[in-house]
Amino acid sequence: MSTFVKVSKHGGAALIALAVASFAFANGSPAAVQDTVISHGDVRTEVFSQGKGPTIVILPSLGRSARDYDQVAQMLANDGFRVLRPEPRGIGKSEGPMENLNMHDFAADVAAVIEQEHAGPVVVVGHAWGNFPARQLAVDRPELVKGVVLVSASAGKVPPGSKEKPISAEMRKAIDGAGDLSLPESTRLAYLKEAFFAPGNDPRVWLDGWHQATHDAESHARETTPVDDYFAAGNAPILDLQGEDDPVAPRRFSQVLKTMVGDRVTVVVVPHAGHAFAPEQPTAMANAISKFSKSVFEKN
Repeated sequence: MSTFVKVSKHGGAALIALAVASFAFANGSPAAVQDTVISHGDVRTEVFSQGKGPTIVILPSLGRSARDYDQVAQMLANDGFRVLRPEPRGIGKSEGPMENLNMHDFAADVAAVIEQEHAGPVVVVGHAWGNFPARQLAVDRPELVKGVVLVSASAGKVPPGSKEKPISAEMRKAIDGAGDLSLPESTRLAYLKEAFFAPGNDPRVWLDGWHQATHDAESHARETTPVDDYFAAGNAPILDLQGEDDPVAPRRFSQVLKTMVGDRVTVVVVPHAGHAFAPEQPTAMANAISKFSKSVFEKN
């Protein structure tokens, strides 16, 4: 495996930038994906599962499907992990109440999957919006969580003394507009470039795959759940995996979580990755998740 690491200084803290040229697979054959549905109460959750070994659970971005991580999941399965990808309510075969949900509700959906799959404790990966229920799960059900990986994550807070919001109104407009199918394609592409993709990366891969009802339910949960409910992710070790060109979780906020939570947080920065991350740098994403997961699973 060929890698290089560069260390730079930003705001007095060291940031590690990781680029990966190739990924070390346990074997090169594809891991078969099983598609099952589990039920808890009045909620049904579709789950994609593949591989064998310690379990990694991947939670997707705002209004998007777990299928965004097909490539990443395959790499992790080939590297010796079992990978579970639950679809959020409103996507695929997943269904349940969609009104007045909070982060505790979404975390409970994930907990039910882990329990019924007899998979815990797991490393839970939350990409973009998915980082909120990932952290909430670590708070609400710490016995199910071995570690937390936050990918392209807004911390939900800003540095002390800053008057900015974690995500500006202008950036929120671009995030929401990217998946608004009523808008012209040219407008949506402009929003995708602005909010999701690093310069030079093709945003067209995310023109499709948006689910409005899920987007609305997840947005409501973000807006109504107090940040302190999930902010510190309980006591779990955290990998804060950041895109160097992520405008939604920008460099000036890159050390917020580590500064406030402390040494439980490891920050890794991947060059030429924006907020979408998975379609831009899937190998680097899989490699970082694998390295972190192996380290936490090796600990008692």
